[in-house]
Amino acid sequence: MPKRILIGTVTSDKTDKTVTVLVERKVKHPLYGKIIRRSKKYHAHDEKNEFTLGDVVRIEETKPISKTKTWQVIDRVTAGGTQAVEADLEVEAAGN
Repeated sequence: MPKRILIGTVTSDKTDKTVTVLVERKVKHPLYGKIIRRSKKYHAHDEKNEFTLGDVVRIEETKPISKTKTWQVIDRVTAGGTQAVEADLEVEAAGN
């Protein structure tokens, strides 16, 4: 049987050799027909601790590594992380 491959966003990298990946899918509501988003979090094995918060990664189903880990990170699709925002710190003197 082929291994399942999913694409998701890393939401946590705090644990050693493990990342939490949020996978979203879109499904059609059975009665109303509206497209709704369903999401699920998976614990995936990250041997070298190389993936960080915000990365979009591909995960592959494997044999159980621990009680909650049955997925392994294959590669990074796009790099994420927190983005620096430039702040305009010039303050005009009031009273002129």
